[in-house]
Amino acid sequence: MKHLKKVLGIIYILSVLSSCTKEKEYPKPCVGDCETKFHLIYKNVEIPISSDGYYRIQWDGLNYFQIEGELSELDPHYVINKVPLIECNFDSDYWIVMDSITFRTPMYSYLGWFNDIGLNTPIPIGQYTYTIITLSDLYSPLNIVGYEIPKKGCFDCPYFPTLIGTHSKYTYNPKQNILFDNEFEGDTINIFIQSIFNSDVGETVTIDDKFKIIVL
Repeated sequence: MKHLKKVLGIIYILSVLSSCTKEKEYPKPCVGDCETKFHLIYKNVEIPISSDGYYRIQWDGLNYFQIEGELSELDPHYVINKVPLIECNFDSDYWIVMDSITFRTPMYSYLGWFNDIGLNTPIPIGQYTYTIITLSDLYSPLNIVGYEIPKKGCFDCPYFPTLIGTHSKYTYNPKQNILFDNEFEGDTINIFIQSIFNSDVGETVTIDDKFKIIVL
C-alpha cells in the first residue's frame, strides 16, 4: 500500500509540473499590421482601377502584364538570415484551351522525291490535317498565371494543392508575369492572390486580394 501511495504521489507531482509548463509564445507576424498592396503594370505603365472596381487593359503588342506587390515587413523573429518567411500565391480563372484551331502540314516520304540535284528540298506527297482537339489530348490547358494541371495528377494526394497556382517566396516585393494576348479581347479575367505572412511555425496571417480585369 505504501508503495502504491508513493507511485501515485510521483504521478501527481509530475502532472502538476507538466500543467505548470508554460507554452512558448510567438510574436505577431508583422511589425504593426500585416498589409498588402498590389499594382497592375503593362508596358511599364501602372493601370489604374476604375470606380466600378475593374481594371481595364488593352493589348498593345506585349504578350504579358505584371502584378507587382508591396508587403508589410515581418517581425525579426520570422526573418532567418535576412530571408523573410513570407509567400504569395497567384491563380486565375482564365485558361488557354486549344479546341478549334486546325492547320495543315505537308507529309514527306522517307528517301522520297526531291526537286533539286543536291537533295535539299523534298517534294511533299500529301497533306495531313491536325486539330487542336487532338493536340489537347496530349497537352493540358494552361492557366495564364503560368501553370498546368497534370493529366495524370493525383487529385486526392496531400501535395496536390502545391501544384495549383504559381508562387513567390521570401520577398516583400513579389512579381508575377501574366500571359496576355489579343485573343483575350472582350473577356473578363479574375486574378487571385493569397499572401501568407510567416509560412513557418507560429502565428500566421493570410490576406486574399483579387484583380478584376476587363480586356478592351
